[in-house]
Amino acid sequence: MQYPYQIDSAEAYQKAWQKSVEEPEQFWSDIAGEFVWKKQWDKVLDWNFREPKISWFAGGRLNITENCLDRHLEERGDQPAIIWEPNDPAEHHRILTYRQLYHKVNQFAHVLLNNGVQRGDRVCIYMGMVPELAIAVLACARIGAIHSVIFGGFSAQSIADRLQDAQARFIVTCDGAFRGGKDIPLKDVIDDALVTCPFVERVIVLTRTRTPVSMIKGRDVWWEEEIHRVETMGNPPVPAVEMDAEDPLFILYTSGSTGKPKGVVHTVAGYMIWTTYTFVNVFQYQPEDIHFCTADIGWITGHSYIIYGPLAAGATTLMFEGIPTWPDAGRFWDIVDKYRVNMLYTAPTAIRSLMSFGLGPLQDHKLDSLKVLGTVGEPINEEAWHWYHDHVGKRKCPVVDTWWQTETGGIMISNMAGITPEKPSYATLPLPGVQPVLVDENGQEITGNEVSGNLCIRFPWPGMIRTTYGDHERCRQNYFATYDDLYFTGDGCYRDENGMYRITGRVDDVLNVSGHRIGTAEVENAINMHNGVVESAVVGYPHDIKGQGIYAYVIFSHEISEADLTRRDIAHTVSRIIGPIAKPDKIQFVPGLPKTRSGKIMRRILRKIAEGETTSLGDTSTLLDPGIVQHILEGKIH
Repeated sequence: MQYPYQIDSAEAYQKAWQKSVEEPEQFWSDIAGEFVWKKQWDKVLDWNFREPKISWFAGGRLNITENCLDRHLEERGDQPAIIWEPNDPAEHHRILTYRQLYHKVNQFAHVLLNNGVQRGDRVCIYMGMVPELAIAVLACARIGAIHSVIFGGFSAQSIADRLQDAQARFIVTCDGAFRGGKDIPLKDVIDDALVTCPFVERVIVLTRTRTPVSMIKGRDVWWEEEIHRVETMGNPPVPAVEMDAEDPLFILYTSGSTGKPKGVVHTVAGYMIWTTYTFVNVFQYQPEDIHFCTADIGWITGHSYIIYGPLAAGATTLMFEGIPTWPDAGRFWDIVDKYRVNMLYTAPTAIRSLMSFGLGPLQDHKLDSLKVLGTVGEPINEEAWHWYHDHVGKRKCPVVDTWWQTETGGIMISNMAGITPEKPSYATLPLPGVQPVLVDENGQEITGNEVSGNLCIRFPWPGMIRTTYGDHERCRQNYFATYDDLYFTGDGCYRDENGMYRITGRVDDVLNVSGHRIGTAEVENAINMHNGVVESAVVGYPHDIKGQGIYAYVIFSHEISEADLTRRDIAHTVSRIIGPIAKPDKIQFVPGLPKTRSGKIMRRILRKIAEGETTSLGDTSTLLDPGIVQHILEGKIH
């Protein structure tokens, strides 16, 4: 067996989970010992969930890039680290070995240093899915800078919000990005964002699409020219900066139930250990397997299971620039056969989208290299699970249905491929180190099986959130204040007769659209910025492809002559303020919203109407104007 901490049987899983509960410090100390440290830790764990304060491996010193790169050079220097498949299948792919990746990360670390980036500085990265994105992330980590990657689909306003929150003075971007049949003008979006961010000192721009861009003297520099400067210096390696185990590694912004995105902070050591441990065990990774995670690095899945987890494990990770349906719906299957992919990790949204094209695109593809299939981002419905298992995995590949969050850093509940049992639509069992608990509204634990409740975790794990950047109280309120001495996930959950867990969806005002969490308040704020909108309320409803769609109820200030055009204008406003991912799928104009006498919007009623429920709407007698519900029912969009 390649990894000393790899679980190889159901019995070994039970034993590991038991030890992680009974002797957590010894359990994680043994695993941490398999990594490269500059100085051993003084204390494995110090915690309380009330403040909250969580510290793993305090006093330990290390650099995550030495674990992802340097330590593999002797044994795996010539092994592919990153395989990159471009958006256009006619364009040549790229393969970076561990030695080449090490060289390029060192080069770009010099570029960052030459441009004034220092340890602790926040660096915003807004790029397409090119290898240089991974290189920039690792170069930041090497010099001790804190990276904050922003998904390439976010708007200028969303970027500005994040830059202001993190006070990021440095940006790495591209002239543009290719995504399917579209060219996305990334540098133009950054320029728009910087109108309200005068504190930004340097923008490093990679050439990708050859889109004409504005380059401001003294602020904007070309990636290629900066690399050339380093090459003339002779490319000396950059010493990996010695970091404390609890130093921040990155900030990743996620939507909450209030309008302002929150910066989730993950730290160097615990995150590294958690992502590597979960990667190796959930996917049952073996040396020389090729792992294809289809996520964007702008989301946590890309951080954990394209970059850090696989590279720390010495794996070969595949990055894809494009989308699953371009130039046709066989693109994933082309990639799997071309590179003999062994593990495919994608979102239920992508699976449902590909299902809609029928079995035609799968024909003429062998897919015989596949050993493990995985899903991430939202619960997978049974129909999609069976299609994936039967037609993509040919009924011979285990499907790992992974539940986790930006805040958890890595996978929390999942079957382990071929080791622990799978069950369609169930995340199944907690990983070692994870202690789930179901509670009722009052925080009372719900014991036994065949029960539902709110999903909490009762004990810390190494990869968990440490704070929300610049606002620790917000972290406490969001995750630790709802129930005493528990981390609250915000998800509802069912535990079956065998103790297996099935996630039933969010219990707060957060939508899960195509696996992306979007706060209802954030969308409402954007809708309300349209100059004719008086007030709005947003809820989720079942969507065949996305899982959840966005249904908006909008009160307009005057009679609308062209409703469809106004809907498009509102959708465009949301797109400009947040990004296209947050555009409402349905917009219904209403004369009012169902409110209690205290002014609270009864979202429960709006949610039921959006879901198609018309009769059992519950008690409406407490509403300020019960008649408004009938108006909304009559105008429902189907």
